[in-house]
Amino acid sequence: MKNKIKLVNDLLVKKYGIPLRSKVPPKPIDLLIATILSQNTNDKNSFKAFQNLRNDYADWNSVANISTIKIEKLIKIAGLGKQKSKSIKQFLVTLRKEKGYISLDYLTNMDNGEVIKELTKYSGIGVKTASCVLLFSMRRNVCPVDTHVHRTTNRIGIVKTNSPDKTFTLLNKNLPNNIAHSFHTNLIRLGREICKSTKPKCLICPLVKVCQYEFKNLNSNSNYKENNFLLLDSIK
Repeated sequence: MKNKIKLVNDLLVKKYGIPLRSKVPPKPIDLLIATILSQNTNDKNSFKAFQNLRNDYADWNSVANISTIKIEKLIKIAGLGKQKSKSIKQFLVTLRKEKGYISLDYLTNMDNGEVIKELTKYSGIGVKTASCVLLFSMRRNVCPVDTHVHRTTNRIGIVKTNSPDKTFTLLNKNLPNNIAHSFHTNLIRLGREICKSTKPKCLICPLVKVCQYEFKNLNSNSNYKENNFLLLDSIK
């Protein structure tokens, strides 16, 4: 599996390049709340919701002091307002009660498994959110699994699982060093642009020659496959 992950990553980097990342990583607490807001919406709306919270209140301690209803109004643009506002409020209040302050800097000395266990104990925070903190804020070699990563890795044949959490476990047990950011980010781009949930564009996919899904869903006739590859090469 590790060799196939590396091959897929190399092909995606050849297609999309190495994704940019911020020179200064966001604080874990900021990244966690931003990830909650990003669920089931687009980046533009989740960023606006995050800005609404930060522009109106000086820090997360101030946000913890306002009502869930007020939080819901501020993040309305990101959708799922009731669910997200409840998760954010409960998380901030519980963290402050347990630690005496609102910060996740204490996670620094924990290993990856400990961080995931620590964060997922809070209501509304799952493995994906916790792993985003690890990758984007703590710069660990951990690949979060959203719907795009789950769908593409199963279609490609890297894993065969029925849930994102199971995909996460298998991927990260076999993930080569120092590729998590490019692998995760480029798979999401692939899932949005080419390997869509319906009508995937297999003929222009950079992974067509290593992907099991393409073979399963196109005519199995060898001449058809050969012609398909010739067409693909001509496109590229």
